[in-house]
Amino acid sequence: MKRRQFLRGAGAATVAAGALVSTKAMAAPEYKWKMVTTWPKNFPGLGTGANYLADLIKQMTNGRIEVKVYGAGELVGALEIFDAVSRGTAEMGHGAAYYWKGKSTAAQFFSAVPFGLTAQEMNGWLYHGGGMELWEEVYDKFGLVPGAAGNTGVQMGGWFNKEINSVEDLKGLKMRIPGLGGEVLKRAGGTPVLLPGGEIFPSLQSGAIDATEWVGPYNDLAFGLHKAAKYYYYPGWHEPGTTLECFINKEAFQALPKDLQAIVRNAIRVANQDMLAESMVKNNQALDQLVNKHGVELRNFPEDVMRKLREISDQVVAEEAQKDEITKKVYDSFVAYRDQVKQWTAVAEQAYINGRSLS
Repeated sequence: MKRRQFLRGAGAATVAAGALVSTKAMAAPEYKWKMVTTWPKNFPGLGTGANYLADLIKQMTNGRIEVKVYGAGELVGALEIFDAVSRGTAEMGHGAAYYWKGKSTAAQFFSAVPFGLTAQEMNGWLYHGGGMELWEEVYDKFGLVPGAAGNTGVQMGGWFNKEINSVEDLKGLKMRIPGLGGEVLKRAGGTPVLLPGGEIFPSLQSGAIDATEWVGPYNDLAFGLHKAAKYYYYPGWHEPGTTLECFINKEAFQALPKDLQAIVRNAIRVANQDMLAESMVKNNQALDQLVNKHGVELRNFPEDVMRKLREISDQVVAEEAQKDEITKKVYDSFVAYRDQVKQWTAVAEQAYINGRSLS
């Protein structure tokens, strides 16, 4: 065979091989899953975080798993996704664990605890401090496999239509605030209201609620909350590093071969870190827009308000821990880790940031 003929033949073989690989890559998925979420479809940060995870699973499994994402209300209601995945209506759910305190009091510790852990501290507890094992134990009785699938970082304190100058100003305040933070507000004299994201703006605009927290500047700007409230308070004492979750129907997960199980778990872990990184960038940009373009009045909660909220928070969290054995087990682990890690945070991040802020 002449050299030119050989090269032509080799080239044809290469093209054929490439076509074969392409055909394999485009083959029908072995598993078609549905992911239901508590977020509006394609909502920046949270909804897009669910989309990112679904895309990541498809890419990392080379198309063997295909996940279709449903926004809140498309397949089931925002606060119905836990039950939907538990009974197998969908294989995956994307939300926040504090929404399910009615299912398990312990669930709240895996999203956000008032005056609790920052995102970095939370990831430490989950991945290397025993938190993930406890989370799996809590969700196991519901037939679910949980994972940390995002983090907002420290959130904002919320949007208010009146100034908060003292603890007295919290009395009678009707505020959308979930989880343990809602119970703290209740003890301070306010009325907590649990609303899914899509109902927040109209409720605030109509006066059905007096105030709301949501996430941070990036997500709050996307919701247009600055159009319905005047004052924007910080910090988010109730959600210092909120972990978002992805939970999987246990039977569906166990039906996967071991390699795909490992890939799905690691895709969730990648998504967790990615959302935190995105939040850091986008919150900074959005806060600048809110203040300098939209004229939002940025306010810091007074120190006496923060002290009182911290005092009530400690009481509420300790009382919640006594409700059942598994919650006490989670609480003990959480508090032991928090009391230890805050010492390191004080001489590391906190000391450095204080030093960087010196003029």
